[in-house]
Amino acid sequence: MFFYYFDRYYWILIVPAMLFAMWAQARVSSTYKKYSRVISARGMSAAQVCRQILDNNGLYHIRIEHIAGSLTDHYDPKSDVIRLSDSVYNSASVASIGVAAHEAGHAVQHATGYVPIKIRNAIVPVTQIGSSLSMPILLIGLLFNSGVLVEIGILLFATMALFQLVTLPVEFNASARALRTLDEYHILENEENKMAGKVLGAAALTYVAALLSSLAQLLRLILLFGNRSRND
Repeated sequence: MFFYYFDRYYWILIVPAMLFAMWAQARVSSTYKKYSRVISARGMSAAQVCRQILDNNGLYHIRIEHIAGSLTDHYDPKSDVIRLSDSVYNSASVASIGVAAHEAGHAVQHATGYVPIKIRNAIVPVTQIGSSLSMPILLIGLLFNSGVLVEIGILLFATMALFQLVTLPVEFNASARALRTLDEYHILENEENKMAGKVLGAAALTYVAALLSSLAQLLRLILLFGNRSRND
């Protein structure tokens, strides 16, 4: 059984994916830190910018809340609230404004019926099932030498990779909307907008890393199962 955890595919697939994910996380942290020192010329706080974008799109009902943490910002469509973290909410830096505009972009996506986000929301229940049951079913299949259960486990795990894949256009589009809006509303100057773009670009790499990690793990499971079938 331990063969499935200490195998060459782990080193070939999983370790590089983990290293890329670590690099992506370090990059977004360093990029945000760098541009969090640059205060926008207009001096608006990230929360004020977020409110303006929402109001300009007729989303008056969406609240903005202050939450603890650093870069824990997110949009909650069920509660109609955008939550901005300690490092973002009151900051007037180009980095914080970019993050807040990105979250407002998600709210606009929901309001306009952006197709990829509708697809992502639709597969969330399946993804949650896959996340909780894939590995237990896979391990039971290996324990009882059941190829059917192993295949079911792998298919369930694949739903997580699918979710990460659908997430990419959602995140890229939210960032594109944010930068376009910041430029059209003259919230940031041209050079400031480029700086905010670097922050959002670095953040996008973390979603690419998440997809690559899921795909690497999925491929590893498929290769392990294939080897096991041939050995049998």
